[in-house]
Parts: sequence; structure tokens; C-alpha cells
Amino acid sequence: MKVFVTGASGWIGRAVVPELLGAGHHVVGLARSDEAASALVAAGAAVLRGTVDDLDILRDGAQESDGVIHLAFKHDIAFSGDFQGATDADRRAIDTFGDALAATGRPLVIASGLLGLTPGHIVTEDDGHGGDPSTTHAVGSPSPRLVNAETTLGFASRGVRSSIVRLAPTVHGAGDNGFMATVVAIARATGVSGYIGDGSNRWPAVHRFDAAQLFRLALENAPAGTTLHATGEEGVALRDVAEVIGRHLNVPVVSIAPEDAAAHFTWLASFLALDSPASNVKTRELMAWTPTHPGLLEDLDGDSYYSQPSS
Repeated sequence: MKVFVTGASGWIGRAVVPELLGAGHHVVGLARSDEAASALVAAGAAVLRGTVDDLDILRDGAQESDGVIHLAFKHDIAFSGDFQGATDADRRAIDTFGDALAATGRPLVIASGLLGLTPGHIVTEDDGHGGDPSTTHAVGSPSPRLVNAETTLGFASRGVRSSIVRLAPTVHGAGDNGFMATVVAIARATGVSGYIGDGSNRWPAVHRFDAAQLFRLALENAPAGTTLHATGEEGVALRDVAEVIGRHLNVPVVSIAPEDAAAHFTWLASFLALDSPASNVKTRELMAWTPTHPGLLEDLDGDSYYSQPSS
């Protein structure tokens, strides 16, 4: 299968591309820079130059392929205050893919998120659908990315084998520069490894290679309109995370009062306050997916999060 992948040189894309190639697929990766293009060529993929804003290029890439995996998202502007702008760009890309693949029966798989969908309750693959698009997301940002995911699922009625892979908030592994690396950096900078309140709130987690396998399985086999959960672990208590980090950095493990969380964790505070466990039972059964790589605490108990600079 010839597969067009956006975000192919990103954290998850760098695992998805070799997963696809190893299964015998031909990969065309979207690259916005010479560095990204070189990395894709070195991995064995073909390159299509452009960005998620180049809708004509996205359309051509989709029409010339047997399926699309859409991983790209403007995280840089989303986390710097323009979440709406990032999700608007994502929606334009998704709409372009839907139009390009309509009536073909070809697969479109997009990355979505899990954090905050049903705070305090174990979210299943059946949750988070059919809600009011005008509502506010639990972490305080508007909900258009959830609407984008629902739009993708709706393409099933237009003859697209569309599916969404909801990613755990921490997709961990060696080289991770996301949430967990940021938590480690904060612990280094402040001299304490903190958790909010009693630290019993839970985050689902998945190893990057297990997530990559699920994207491949979705591309190959997911029925139209399917929601999948990339969660190797249902919920890891954030106090346990803080204890592992504290031990490795040799700093005290302390509770941060909720009212002080924003000062301590800055932009990450609202996310770290959430209790957001997620089930993967239906995903495992439907896709015959069995995560096999280390869990979050085991990864944090190794050297990779401490032997390299975190940012």
C-alpha cells in the first residue's frame, strides 16, 4: 500500500514510518524542511515537500496514495496560545483529505487526543461522541479538535474508511521531548519533584512503538468510523511518576497545592491536574493489538529521560 503520512518526521511519525516500511508499505512523507526530507529519505521513505497549510499538496498526496495517516498538528502555536489557529489548520487539512478520498473506500487515519474527555472517569472508545461542539474542553481550551475528530469519523458516510487514534497524553520512549521530559526539566529547575494535591490523579500512557503499531493496524484493518485508543496503560498515578523522577534526580518528592500549581508547573499545570484514565479494551479486541513495550514508570526508571537535556 502506498501511504501518505503527514507529521512523518515528528516524534510519533519517526516510529510510524519504519513500522509501515517494515510491513511492506511504501511511504510518502510530508516534509516542510530540508532536515525533515533528509531524515525521511534516510529512513527509506519518499518525500513530498510542503506543510499542512499547502492544501493543494495535501490533496495531491492523498489522491496519489492508497491511504493517509495524518499526524501533523501545529503544537508550537497551540501551546503558545493559539490553540484555535492550530485546530483551524488541522480542520482544513482533514477536510481536504476527506474530499480527496471520498467514494474511494481508502483509509484515512488521524491522530486525536484523550486527555480530559471524561475527567475522573475511565473513558472508553464509545465516549466523546455526539456532544455539543460549542462546549469547552476540560483543560480549558475550546473543543474544535474534538470536532475535527468527529468530522473525520463522519467521512465514513462519504465512502472513506476513516478512523481516529486517540493518543494517551504521554507517548513515551527514548528521545521523548514532550510532557514527561518537561516534568523532568521542571524538577531539575525547581529542585523538587512535584505532583498536584495527593497525586492520585491518573494519566494513560503508551510507548511510542506500540502507538506506531496501532496506526499501522488502523490503516490496514480499521472499519470505517472506528475510534481507537492508543493506551498501553489505563492510568498511571502522577505521584508515582514524581517519585521515580525524584529518585533519579535525587530531589525531594513533594505535593504542590492546587492553588500553587500554575506557578510551579506553568502551562503544564492544568494538564497535570486532570484525572483522565482511558480504557483500551475495545481497541485490543478489534485490532488484535497487544502493547509489548515498557510502561511509563519503567521508561522513567531508565536513563533516557536524565542522560540528555530536557526542554
